Amino acid sequence: MTIPFFDGHNDTLLKLLERDRGAREAAFIDGWPAANIDAPRAKAAGMAGGFFAMFPPPVKTPLSAVVATTASPSGTLPPELAIADAQTSTNAMAGLLFRLERAGALTVCRDVPALRAAFAAERLAAIFHIEGAEAIDTDFDSLETLYAAGLRSLGIVWSRANAFGTGVPFRHNADPDIGPGLTDAGKELVRVCNRMGVLIDLSHLNAAGFRDVAAITDRPLVATHSNVHAISPHARNLTDWQLAAIRESRGVVGLNFATGFLRPDGQMRADTDIDIMVRHVEALVEALGEDGVALGSDFDGAMMPASIGDVTGVPKLLQALLDKGFGEPLVRKIALENWLGVLERTW
Repeated sequence: MTIPFFDGHNDTLLKLLERDRGAREAAFIDGWPAANIDAPRAKAAGMAGGFFAMFPPPVKTPLSAVVATTASPSGTLPPELAIADAQTSTNAMAGLLFRLERAGALTVCRDVPALRAAFAAERLAAIFHIEGAEAIDTDFDSLETLYAAGLRSLGIVWSRANAFGTGVPFRHNADPDIGPGLTDAGKELVRVCNRMGVLIDLSHLNAAGFRDVAAITDRPLVATHSNVHAISPHARNLTDWQLAAIRESRGVVGLNFATGFLRPDGQMRADTDIDIMVRHVEALVEALGEDGVALGSDFDGAMMPASIGDVTGVPKLLQALLDKGFGEPLVRKIALENWLGVLERTW
């Protein structure tokens, strides 16, 4: 039995930028083992679609070095990113996404009927998502352009500060209540996204910013790729009060597969067992209810458990949930239906 699933977060577009420009589309369409997701493996695994993130990476600093630095006890955030640099990388990933669509590898979906149509046609459904709003100006002119292109989901911050707010450092044994809340521009960004019907992603946002979004927004609170702080006390994970606020708003949390956010010791180790993933799902269901839990892998952006490996390992997680006693209707909700539900309530 193959259960179709929808993934709340991947960094595959950024991963594909490692290839020469002329080889990027072919790597996704024909298959590229260095990536966690490509078209052949997505189809084989039952992946119906997902949020395809455009993450503007640090300039002149390898991402691995940034994570290593921010994992230190000091918890120093990476430096802010200039808007021109962010727009360059975001445009490169957006261009790649639309070239993949033109080649027939996926469909960029701007509303729920389009998602359902893509599922029916067995086309990989992609949501245009930006992780870190550095490419957006504080007059929101670029937001209008991005929305017209297809942007429907936005993470206000990655784990650094920008014109709109402050992220959390990659720090274990730390509370996300670190740093200031949203700026005035950030608060206005929430209001503008509400009016436009753009989902706001709370993953990477600090606690003060989370409180600001919760106080302003009239839409469900969503963390596309975060886990349970009570199990893995990482600043990137959600505390009990944050989970309660998400439940009250009829929001959703996508389970992050990154080992450092799963393990109680916070270590990035590939020998992390699926059982700890099931533990997080159990805790999320208890905190959020059956309609509040989904998947948000972080494929191509983090170390995965070796037992999952890549997109073809997702059915193993779904089977582990079934084996644990989760009924098939609930597993289908977690795999796909809960994302559709929260998007209907948001868009």
